[in-house]
Amino acid sequence: MPSVTHDDAPALADLMPWSVGPPRLGRGWPAGPDEGALKARWEALLRAEGAEREGLFEVSRVRGPHSTVAQLPGQATGTGRLAHASGPCPAPIRVLYAPYDEQWLIPDHRLIDVARPELWRVADEHQVFLVETPDGLLATSRLPLVRGSRIRPLYRRPGAEEPNLAPGLLDHLAARLGEIPGPEDVLAWILATTTSGLRVPLTSDPETWAEGTRRGHHVLWLHRRNGDRPKLPGGRRPYVRAPLPPRPVTLRYDPEEETLHLDEGRVSPVPREAWDFTHGGTRILEQWFAARTEPGEQGTLSAIGPRTWPQSWTSELLELITVLTLLADLRDPLEVEHGIEDLREAGVLPVPRRYHHPASVLDFQEEGPAGQFTLL
Repeated sequence: MPSVTHDDAPALADLMPWSVGPPRLGRGWPAGPDEGALKARWEALLRAEGAEREGLFEVSRVRGPHSTVAQLPGQATGTGRLAHASGPCPAPIRVLYAPYDEQWLIPDHRLIDVARPELWRVADEHQVFLVETPDGLLATSRLPLVRGSRIRPLYRRPGAEEPNLAPGLLDHLAARLGEIPGPEDVLAWILATTTSGLRVPLTSDPETWAEGTRRGHHVLWLHRRNGDRPKLPGGRRPYVRAPLPPRPVTLRYDPEEETLHLDEGRVSPVPREAWDFTHGGTRILEQWFAARTEPGEQGTLSAIGPRTWPQSWTSELLELITVLTLLADLRDPLEVEHGIEDLREAGVLPVPRRYHHPASVLDFQEEGPAGQFTLL
């Protein structure tokens, strides 16, 4: 069977039809790399009153201390006006704030300009979000906040129900491959083969499919990990060779010694592949470090941060170095030599319009503004 070209391979948007933009905060302080700092920012906001609270909040066209909003799906946060709020900070949750950078977010709708409730409704332990960016694909189990992206959830409903795939695609692949692929197998294939034009060449060759999904599942595991700690080839792991200072301000890399310098602190081995790993033209390690060391503007809630470098950041840095090193060898898409016939001829495409929109998932009541229930 002839090779698939970029032009005749199906588009990612056809295979995973439902997509949505990421949540947009409208202000920086409700998110950050340190959970304790977010709680301190919340406390500082609630200590302020009147015009001072309004100034600290950073009012936008759609959000202010007097805004009325519905509760975020799945979150037990208040819906009364923030101008009159009191009490402890809602428990922060982990999010994918930027490419390869997990941070924390206060999950309170009153703080978020555009929350995308449809994403919160399907975010659970089974969900995987495919994050489509101009510089490639990311995958995460966390709610993605990555700017300039499109989010394609793997499942349209909670509990891994109704995959966000073109209807009939799984059966079509099963008929050609002789085995029934699961939704995560298709996602793995997408991660391994999607071209720069966001085209996904499919195959009818079982061996090619097996190699693509094996590679894609490894990429997916490196993006998600879920508590597992990967190792560098040969079982190596980066370690702190010289203690990191309480507040490092500079980051420098020595390629000959494979050493990352945080002021006088030293981490090694750091393979060159990790240091050179970029997304959107920016080195990931430099971007990650800047997000934790650049001071917020004085007098704003963003200026509140940890006084010293937390141990958790060191652990995250060591793991990130390993992940970037392993991903560097998997960035080029797998070449697919055996194509599959046009999905339009097979009746898989075009996808009916309703599959481009969120599914109805209202299995429970959602609290609206000031404690009223939402009717959808």
